[in-house]
Formats: sequence, C-alpha cells, structure tokens
Amino acid sequence: MSTIVDAEAWAARIRAGDVRALSRAITAIENRDPAARDLLARLFPSTGAAYLIGCTGAPGTGKSTLVDRLATHYRHANDPVGVIAVDPTSPYTGGAILGDRIRMQGHAGDSGIFIRSMATRGRLGGLSAATADAALLLDAAGKRIVLIETVGVGQDEVDVVRLADCTIVLLVPGLGDDVQSMKAGLMEIADIFVINKSDHDGADRLDQQISAMLDLAPDLSAWRPPIVHTVASEGRGVDKLAEAIASFREHTEKSPAREARKIDHWKRRLLAMLESEISERVLTSPHGAEQLKALAKEVAERRKEPYTAVREIAARAGF
Repeated sequence: MSTIVDAEAWAARIRAGDVRALSRAITAIENRDPAARDLLARLFPSTGAAYLIGCTGAPGTGKSTLVDRLATHYRHANDPVGVIAVDPTSPYTGGAILGDRIRMQGHAGDSGIFIRSMATRGRLGGLSAATADAALLLDAAGKRIVLIETVGVGQDEVDVVRLADCTIVLLVPGLGDDVQSMKAGLMEIADIFVINKSDHDGADRLDQQISAMLDLAPDLSAWRPPIVHTVASEGRGVDKLAEAIASFREHTEKSPAREARKIDHWKRRLLAMLESEISERVLTSPHGAEQLKALAKEVAERRKEPYTAVREIAARAGF
C-alpha cells in the first residue's frame, strides 16, 4: 500500500513541476527502473498539451546554441520550456559527455525551464531510448514547449521525426558539397530548414540548393518547408524561426493529416515498446541470458539456423 501511495505522491510532485521529482523520474527511466513504468502510467492522462520541437543536423551545425536561443525566446513569452539534449555516451561512465546543461547555464535560476542531457547509450537514430518517455514526463510537468536536440549522427537521426511535432534540420555553409553531402533521409524529414552561421560565405548558395531540392519533391502542396537564416551565436533569425514554427503548428492543427500522424507515431511507439517488452521478458526469465548465449553459440557455429532459434526463444518466454 505504501508503494502505491509513494508512486502517487511522486506523480503529484511531477504534475506540480517539482524539479527534483522530475530529475529522479528521468533517471529512473534511463536506468530502466520498474517504478518508472508505473509512474508513467499514472502520468499519461496528464499529457498531450506539450508541443515537441526536434532539432537535428550534422555535428558542428550549432544545434545547442540554437536550442538555447529558442528556449530564451519561449521563456520571454512566458512559456514553460523543457529541453532534452541527447549527447554521445561516455565510454567510462555511460553518461552524456557533452553536457548541454553546462552550455545553457544562462537559464540557471529560471524555474520555468528544465534542461536535461541524456546519453545515447549506444542507440542509433540520434535519440536516447528514454527520450520519448522523458518528453512525456516534461509534458506532465506542465512544460508546454519541449525542445529535443539530437546527437548529430547523420542519416540514422531520422528517428526524431517520429517523436517531434515539428522537425528542424540545421545546415551550415561550407560542409563539403553542402546539400549533396547530406544523407537523403535527414533531408527528407525537415518541416523547417535552418541555415545557421548564415553570415559565412556560401549561405545563399546553400539556400539555392535546398530550394532546388524542394522543387524536385513529389508533393509539397500541403506544406513547403521554409528556409530560415540564423546566426544563433548572436541570436539573429531566432524570432523568424519561431514564427515559422508557429506557422507550421497552425497549419498542422488545421490539417486532417494531423490525427493520422499522431496515430502513426503511437503505432511505432507501441511496436517499439512491444519489442522491448519481449526482449526484457526473454532476458529476465529463469536462465534466459544463459540460454540466449547458448543458442547464439549454436547459430554462430552453424549447428542451428537462426529461425528455429528465435522460435525456441519465443516459446521459452511464453509467446
């Protein structure tokens, strides 16, 4: 009974925006603490009001600086803001090695903003495995704008589009052959393009290349991604970017595709959660890890084909 009471008290503190309770909950999610699942289930009915903005692009494009400036913009408008910065994993501690909280110290003391660095822990796709759940926690805690900065790994970064309501792709002049050097998957997920460091030579050429690419797109009748020029280090262009985000939000909220997009997002999330649940059940079953290793050895030595091995694993786990 006390565990239930404690969980509900924990959830109530998060709904009230308690920073310590929120930090503790995100840590529990990252550590796959069983208590986190119950907590999220209690908080889920309190979610759905936050607007999630993903910021992605190659390393060195200035994502952290732009996110910091966007956060400042929304705080000036008195919007409660949450920031999730997904950083590379330290090989020594397993934690985030870049620490965007250090780079965003200008927000220290502002109770209206919560910033959390999260490690990828080896996960591809630019997002930590716990990012989506952390975004739900920030939503439940009353953050109405949630900025998600991805690690900057290139093509695999497209996972962000499945989570964010609006996806910003950052480019900068002078990276190789500009657009030709970017991976197609990353270029195709943008709701808004940002040319950061636009005071550098080549910004206009890059703008022309993006426009030419968009001209070749099969169907942009619903929404053509705008191209916004910024110099994030000086705060230039951030207001125009915020205007573009507001325009996209207004457009999608009126669009019949909005509901379909949300359904598709949760279909993917449910499948991912199902995969995680199955893997966890296999590994936590009696002798599950040892049996998995033994089967892997048989497959590696070609004494058993993998399809039969998978069926055996599923049967032992009760599927």
